[in-house]
Amino acid sequence: MAMIEFKNVQKYFGEFHALKNINLKVDTGEIIVVIGPSGSGKSTLIRTINGLETIQEGQLIVNNHDLASKQTNLNLIRKDVGMVFQHFNLYANKNILENVMLAPRIVLKRNEAENKKIALELLEKVGLADQTRKYPRQLSGGQQQRVAIARSLAMKPKCLLFDEPTSALDPEMIDDVLNVMKDIASDSDMTIVVVTHEMGFAKEVADRVIFMADGKILEDDSTAEFFTQPKNDRARRFLSKILEH
Repeated sequence: MAMIEFKNVQKYFGEFHALKNINLKVDTGEIIVVIGPSGSGKSTLIRTINGLETIQEGQLIVNNHDLASKQTNLNLIRKDVGMVFQHFNLYANKNILENVMLAPRIVLKRNEAENKKIALELLEKVGLADQTRKYPRQLSGGQQQRVAIARSLAMKPKCLLFDEPTSALDPEMIDDVLNVMKDIASDSDMTIVVVTHEMGFAKEVADRVIFMADGKILEDDSTAEFFTQPKNDRARRFLSKILEH
């Protein structure tokens, strides 16, 4: 059963055609990695899935809701579709524990004792159980990103989106975040869509790889097929460059 389905989706920013005739189906529980050169439409694609960007044409079904319909309540979508951003987006005036507890308290009206228990368990899961009283400014970028992941998981989403979660991090912090993401992928039945340049992560975790360029999906294949026998010339060129570095 599809958790996400794009049908002939078009997205424009003014005159700029950002997403061109996107057709893509992501089944429940699948782990998809979206890769491609800068400016290819990857982040725009992932931001349409929880309504941060609207589409102009076509149909986008997420968890049985049609995002193109004016009747769709985007807040209901976002309860089930979590997102981890490039730049963390934590609340600077709240400590780490409060950052993780806030959305379930407001949106889900979760019991306070249960909310705290879940938040503490998640902070332990991401390796930050000893940092609960600290504020975001007191943490490294990698630690902040792990808090952001815990915050998304606290809502118990059916689908989790990652928009280049390691691209703003110093190189030595990237592995800690990727390891948390690998743990989530291995012990969860969530649908996961990741936009990333981390090819090792893609090889290890993804069920499928989507390759985008110039606003189009040029290749959609199993991970093994994509990395051993990419069918598209642009994908082959991209891989040869990125795997050399």
